[in-house]
Amino acid sequence: FFLVGRLNPTTATRIQEFALKQNITTLSNRINELGVAEPIVQQQGAARIVVQLPGVQDTAKAKDILGRTATLEVRMVEDSPEAATALLAGRPPVSVDVYQERGGAPLMLRKEVVLTGENLTDAQAGFDSQNPLEPAVHLTLDSKGARIFRDVTRENIGNRMAILLIEKGQGEVITAPVIRGEIPGGRVQISGQMTTVEAAETALLLRAGSLAAPMEIIEERTVGPSLGADNIERGFKSTWIGFAALAIFIGVYYALFGVISVFALSVNMMLLVAVLSMLQATLTLPGIAAVALTLGMAIDANVLINERIREEIRNGTTPQAAITAGYERAWGTILDSNITTLIAGIALFFFGTGPIRGFAVVHCIGILTSMFSAVFVSRGVVNLIYGRKKRIESLAIGDSDWHKKTS
Repeated sequence: FFLVGRLNPTTATRIQEFALKQNITTLSNRINELGVAEPIVQQQGAARIVVQLPGVQDTAKAKDILGRTATLEVRMVEDSPEAATALLAGRPPVSVDVYQERGGAPLMLRKEVVLTGENLTDAQAGFDSQNPLEPAVHLTLDSKGARIFRDVTRENIGNRMAILLIEKGQGEVITAPVIRGEIPGGRVQISGQMTTVEAAETALLLRAGSLAAPMEIIEERTVGPSLGADNIERGFKSTWIGFAALAIFIGVYYALFGVISVFALSVNMMLLVAVLSMLQATLTLPGIAAVALTLGMAIDANVLINERIREEIRNGTTPQAAITAGYERAWGTILDSNITTLIAGIALFFFGTGPIRGFAVVHCIGILTSMFSAVFVSRGVVNLIYGRKKRIESLAIGDSDWHKKTS
């Protein structure tokens, strides 16, 4: 008697669509773990996924990480004498699966799966708690997984529990320790004959989740920087032209205080580039656009300060008091405007994808550096120039009454 089953085309299509969407999500998680700036992961056709990774140097490692289908399983080890005898005879029991330990020895695992990678909430590479020189992966289980793990360890004290990593249909037992006592709290450690690099990659794969279906690379292209060099050059050129135009206008309009504002703007640009360099960020066209926007926002803070100082002078305040009042009263307005813009940038980062997130990162960093440079750097320079004078006759801040003369 033979029974043949077949999926109807609608169900097969639905399963394929689900697997494709799940793989896109998993690939995006893995790429985010790699720290690639402004990646693009999108569906192409019915069964293809296009992945673009700007700024990646080690393409072999990236392909290995993206293509692996790592799945974690926790099973109990079958150590009964009868099962061991059957294994030696070449007829293992039907209730077990035979896998290889990392040392090469066969190990029988019960078919019942205690936990899977779906119960993980976090996985971090580290070192063994008892042997600080041995690399390990520290796992954190969700509430359901923690409860199951606690019950299983309490009921199987003295037995062995295996942690199995399955990739591309091949399973390997990473570790199979003896349970010494109940393990509460949902924290598990994986260790055993792995390097620090292997521990980091394993933790990355477990954090990002497993692929719903295996994939193969059918096309690979490495695009050199010359392709977008012209656009990048134009972006930088437009940014520098904007900076120069701002410097000339502010310098003419606010005299010495304008020169100080341009100096603070230059410090802001250096701070922004320094922070991006520390983060190893890849500066693309959306990032350059965010830099240009930062220039305008940074100089806007200095305009508010300078106009406040002018207003104090028109009201008859002494120059020294005008400087103090100008900075103090402008600070509230600068803080409010930058916080609202920062909230918008954070929203773009969390809800945007690809180039939008890259723009948001540079934008948010630029807001923070502009607040520092516009207020603290410029005030430091002003205090350096005017703070040592016992009596100040006037401030070189341009003509505060020019609009009256032209009216």
